[in-house]
Amino acid sequence: MQTHKPIVYWLLTGCLLIFIMVLVGGITRLTHSGLSITNYKLISGTIPPMNQQEWNEAFELYKQYPEYQKLNTHFTLEDFKDIYFWEWLHRVIGRFIGIVFIVPFLFFLLTKKLSGATLKKCLVLLFLGGFQGFLGWYMVKSGLVDRPDVSHYRLAAHLTTAFLTFAYSLWVALDLIYPERKQISLGIRNLVRFTFFFLILQIVWGAFVAGLDAGWIHNHWPMMNEGKLVHETVYIEHDSLMKNFLEGKSGAQFVHRYLAYIVVGFCVAIWYRTKGRNLTLPQKYGVQSILTIVALQFILGVFTLVYAVPLWLGVTHQIGAFFLLAAMTFTLHRFSK
Repeated sequence: MQTHKPIVYWLLTGCLLIFIMVLVGGITRLTHSGLSITNYKLISGTIPPMNQQEWNEAFELYKQYPEYQKLNTHFTLEDFKDIYFWEWLHRVIGRFIGIVFIVPFLFFLLTKKLSGATLKKCLVLLFLGGFQGFLGWYMVKSGLVDRPDVSHYRLAAHLTTAFLTFAYSLWVALDLIYPERKQISLGIRNLVRFTFFFLILQIVWGAFVAGLDAGWIHNHWPMMNEGKLVHETVYIEHDSLMKNFLEGKSGAQFVHRYLAYIVVGFCVAIWYRTKGRNLTLPQKYGVQSILTIVALQFILGVFTLVYAVPLWLGVTHQIGAFFLLAAMTFTLHRFSK
């Protein structure tokens, strides 16, 4: 750890910045600010409009696209400034993350601080970071053609890639912090892997729910509609069953609800299977953390739904998913070979 301390700090700083970016991205989504900047300028786009003329030009450009023409014709310049801020901040943080990753990477590379294995992992991280930026542009582009909203598929790809980039950055840092690992039974290790897989699925469907604005319907729990059975309340919106689960608001929320029960069940199973075993202290902390965080995240999900996704609850629920992924990544690392 002492030898690799600067690299570990660099990777953990990247994790923190990705967390901040996802937080701001959640606010951007929930305030419907993502389509406020309709052009992409890598360098000059870092500086927001600085005078009245530049603000008027940006607003006039915004008026040429579907979100203004179909939803926000009532917007004044002041309204536009409010949504512009969150999208601008989101993009600036993305650019800053790129600098924080690339500049130290080149320094560590030139000073031969990176081992062969760590170098390969860092190259993967750089690819993920660049791909994430591309997905952000690709997502926004889908809302500038004929519909005043982005594709929920592209939103899910953009969000999930951010989560996976964070998880992989944390994993590489953990490789340097904990070079030695205690072996654990294959059954428990596979159980943690399955839990991680279903958590990623849950994050994907959470993005579908966000992209489809599906959190504003079925605002009851445990039933989807008050006093009615589940099968009576899932609205059929498409001929195909799979399309209902992938593209229907009701179906997407249904999957997200029941994946939550599966994830909670797997987390409880991990705790039960490891109870009484001779675990290391980090392994114990990992199991305790996922059990605690998944319970809090489930409760947050219920309140977010029941209160129809108020901004602060929606953002808090997304943060909870981030902490749960961090805990799951740590636990999986501690139980891996």
